[in-house]
Amino acid sequence: MSRLRRFAVLAAAAVIPALGLTLAGTTQASAAPNFQVPFKCGVTVTAATFSGHSPANSVDFQKSGITGMPVLASAGGTVTRVANEGSTSYGRWVEIDHGSGWRTRYAHLSTQSVSVGQAVSLGKQIGTAGATGGVTGPHLHFEQRLNGVAQKVVLHGVAVPYYGHTNFTSKNSCGGNPYSATEVCGSGFSVVDSQALANGSGTAYLLYNASTKANCVTTLKAVSLGTASPVSAFLEVQGSARVTDSGSFTYYAGPVKKTAAATCVKWGGSVGSNTYESPFEHCG
Repeated sequence: MSRLRRFAVLAAAAVIPALGLTLAGTTQASAAPNFQVPFKCGVTVTAATFSGHSPANSVDFQKSGITGMPVLASAGGTVTRVANEGSTSYGRWVEIDHGSGWRTRYAHLSTQSVSVGQAVSLGKQIGTAGATGGVTGPHLHFEQRLNGVAQKVVLHGVAVPYYGHTNFTSKNSCGGNPYSATEVCGSGFSVVDSQALANGSGTAYLLYNASTKANCVTTLKAVSLGTASPVSAFLEVQGSARVTDSGSFTYYAGPVKKTAAATCVKWGGSVGSNTYESPFEHCG
């Protein structure tokens, strides 16, 4: 799981305090928004990728009966293009600027419902899917572009496989944190413990990878989602320095990973002033 999608504009700088190592993410100008599937919450679509697609790294969303389905903004931003190429190319299409060089494009729309210069939030309907332009059948052509170049698409923190057909169920505007602890820590990790933080502010998770003997800690926010606010996660292997990821993040802190086979660990995290710190445990 790439950490770029949860960095805030004012992420904390890395510091090394006397009692342990703190790793805080620094912002990069190209940090991507947490792009979502551009359909209503709960809708399952097939993300089709194939060699020779123009431009490269585009995704075609396919679904039986897709014509007329609402197409939603994949992230908040400002509409920069509302165009109609007729029976060629994109047909009816919309482009949204998300800042930091990131834009998304939505093509072959049957209708468009936004205008240039309009500010749109995540989940705002921008049109309906269709088959306008140079197509052989209805679908939604989708691009995530950085500084004018189409990138490999990532949806709610999950990279779309290239090349093939993969089903994705939309989490767009479903409410709640769009990330899971296993998505943050990555393949092979399973949750072994968790602790809800006070005031319903979030949850700290401890995960373990049985193959690599690595531990992973992440803290997922449940408040101020999508807005930068203080959150942290830490992991301390007994006999070693504590590692902490701390800063103003939009969805989660971490992942913090350390190998600790047959060694006790102390773990925890915080959201705002609500904190949790475990004793040394999980020693097997």
